[in-house]
Amino acid sequence: MSPIGVYEELQARGLIAQVTDEEEIRELVNNGKATFYIGFDPTADSLHVGHFMALCLMKRLQMAGNKPIALVGGGTGMIGDPSGRTDMRQMLTKEDIEHNCECFKKQMSKFIDFSEGKAIMVNNGDWLLDLNYVELLREVGACFSVNRMLTAECYKQRMEKGLSFLEFNYMIMQSYDFYSLYQKYGCNMQFGGDDQWSNMLGGTELIRRKLGKDAYAMTITLLLNSEGKKMGKTQSGAVWLDPEKTSPYEFYQYWRNVADADVLKCIRMLTFLPLEEIDKMDSWEGAQLNTAKEILAYELTKLVHGEEEASKAQEAARALFGSGTNTENMPSTELSVDDFSENLTVLDLLTKCGLIPSRKEGRRLIEQGGVSLDGKKISDPFTSVTKEMFAENGYIVIKKGKKVYHKAVLK
Repeated sequence: MSPIGVYEELQARGLIAQVTDEEEIRELVNNGKATFYIGFDPTADSLHVGHFMALCLMKRLQMAGNKPIALVGGGTGMIGDPSGRTDMRQMLTKEDIEHNCECFKKQMSKFIDFSEGKAIMVNNGDWLLDLNYVELLREVGACFSVNRMLTAECYKQRMEKGLSFLEFNYMIMQSYDFYSLYQKYGCNMQFGGDDQWSNMLGGTELIRRKLGKDAYAMTITLLLNSEGKKMGKTQSGAVWLDPEKTSPYEFYQYWRNVADADVLKCIRMLTFLPLEEIDKMDSWEGAQLNTAKEILAYELTKLVHGEEEASKAQEAARALFGSGTNTENMPSTELSVDDFSENLTVLDLLTKCGLIPSRKEGRRLIEQGGVSLDGKKISDPFTSVTKEMFAENGYIVIKKGKKVYHKAVLK
């Protein structure tokens, strides 16, 4: 099979949903001439698996000679993106945003090579925070139709509960980002999720209106980005790329437990395995899908945490599924004697170990037979957990559902 261009590979992997100027985009991307950006709002001090698709895309394009710009929203983060929201985002301080941006760059460096000008990271606070409001209205405001903005999908959900004027400005700010990046760094392309289409079109149109229709400003959206964001959430919270927040083992287990219907789609979209190899998996079913899940979990854990941690996580997971006795690499929580000063219940234990999103959910899970301690199923949420239960090994193993294991260690 003759090699295909990177644009065609993105299509084959199901990553492209909508584009403007397809032939021009194809030409730039396939010949390594695209300088493109993807934006990340610094709403936490770690990226999560909902960002995975964008990070993998940046890596693929950089490998083909294109130049990524990772844009962190130090300015737009002061407002908050209304896209996909039914409520207003929490306001962050400037100090919080700066800290989060630093954490992002460290994690992005595992995907993107920032050396020798191969990629850059910029903060839109550098140009947005010092803008003069009247000058912005004169320079940019005239390029936007309020009537058209109100028809944008990103505003529709918020309109039902009330869209603040603060949030209404987000499209203008994001559009100004593309305009600034085009002028400062020659950025000729922007990528984003399907929920960002209206905002992205705003940036393309702003450049062309301000600089002429011949200005190279193009947009492309990622398929299933909204679904990708949902990937970052589980019953017990977000799945982070920071190993201090989500251990390599937990990260591996998250991908090992994806639904049968999603595993091959995730392999195609998120791993760097050759398409020919993935195509052979399309006919896999039954037990073969478990093999596919192991491949997915290993490849993504290796990408984020390195080969050694991926191998440890895989070995631990296989041991647990096989015999349930290997606890060496199992995620754990340390308990002190003080934790037993009052009656410590199973519900309390699950809460301390971060295994439940709420006590209400924890009670339901236990009462439905979804929790075991050292192989013994627990049905009463208020069953006492005593120090004596730790006497044999110094720890007890908690099993949640069919596939989540956690070790509680008494220090």
